[in-house]
Amino acid sequence: MKNGAFSAALTAVFILELAALLWFAFHGAEHDLQDTVAVNEAVRSVQNDWRNIAAHTNQTALDYVVINNNGEVLFKTRTGLSESVNSAIAHRDTVLDIEVDGAAAGKIIVCNDGSDNLKSARGSLVTAFAAAAAAQLIICIGYSVYLNVFVVKPFRKMKGFAERVAGGNLDIPLEMDRGNLFGAFTESFDIMRSELKKARLAEARANASKKELVAKLSHDIRTPVASIKAVSELGSALSDNEKTRESFTRIISKADQINTLVGNLFSATLEELQQLAVTPADIPSTELRGMLESSDYFRRAHIPDIPECMIYADKLRLQQVFDNIFANSYKYANTDIKVSAALDNGRLAVEIEDFGGGVNSDELPALKEKWGRGSNAEGIDGAGLGLHISDRFMTEMKGELLIENGKNGLKITVFISLSGNLREI
Repeated sequence: MKNGAFSAALTAVFILELAALLWFAFHGAEHDLQDTVAVNEAVRSVQNDWRNIAAHTNQTALDYVVINNNGEVLFKTRTGLSESVNSAIAHRDTVLDIEVDGAAAGKIIVCNDGSDNLKSARGSLVTAFAAAAAAQLIICIGYSVYLNVFVVKPFRKMKGFAERVAGGNLDIPLEMDRGNLFGAFTESFDIMRSELKKARLAEARANASKKELVAKLSHDIRTPVASIKAVSELGSALSDNEKTRESFTRIISKADQINTLVGNLFSATLEELQQLAVTPADIPSTELRGMLESSDYFRRAHIPDIPECMIYADKLRLQQVFDNIFANSYKYANTDIKVSAALDNGRLAVEIEDFGGGVNSDELPALKEKWGRGSNAEGIDGAGLGLHISDRFMTEMKGELLIENGKNGLKITVFISLSGNLREI
């Protein structure tokens, strides 16, 4: 609808410009012609008043000068007019004889104001074209602003959204405006995110079930194996037959082998996250503001000034770290968020604290563990992976993730290494 309004406005301005140009082309030449009826009327009135020319009055809208045969000025409608035949010819004025009693008594010089009228018409045309050009410029600027707000910016948001989804972050929704041209389009992408999140949660629950199954099988298998091993060790100790002792020793060795295989099976379920690559590089700290604002999808945090420095981080993974922290805060505390940033012993410390009261102090270490969740997470969807993943990312970036209870709620400090201090790490 708005595109049609812009197009209609530009079309209307173009039609007005074309109409003005055509009018000037067909009627502009008329400004350069004298009104012959008015000229003849002026000549007749001068001839009638010739014997009393001093009392003559102009009966027309023309300006003219009356001179006698000697070139003397007898009458003029105003100053600034041609007062001789030569100057009249130079000015392209109309020069006519005044006849009295059949003889030439003098001349009337009628001022040719057609050139002035033509200049005035041209000036009006230039003004009209300038106004039309200004209107077109305003319309184009307005349309550019409209495209930037309603087309370019939404696509930029979708770019960041796609990077998050590619990085595995499915918690932050895609901001959309249903009145936007691409509102339905972006909504379909957010539906995709929501469905992917459901699939990810289902996968996480399946993994948790797998972990529980592996842990249960591990326990169930190790218990009888331990009994077998203990009985075998006792039998080996009490046996006085070498062949029998060798058999018991073989049983003990196989029991140890079973324990090792069960332990490897349990450990394998904890190594899946190692497949997420982290490639840190030097980036300016000024980019942190955009990351924090992007993570604060409910706009409840005041983003402070960030000390200018060069940091060593993977931009995508660091964005995931902030995303996970903000998402957890909104999910479990659902309060405003306090953010601060400062240099701390050769590192850049970004503190993020909510006002939810925190968690039990004995639960803090478990929040970094895989599947680890606090007691306040009961009844809330989640897999307990966000802070575990974030902690590994920060370790890979030579940084640190510190989780503690602050004055108001849970406080998480992200320590980011400075580029110049890497040699000391």
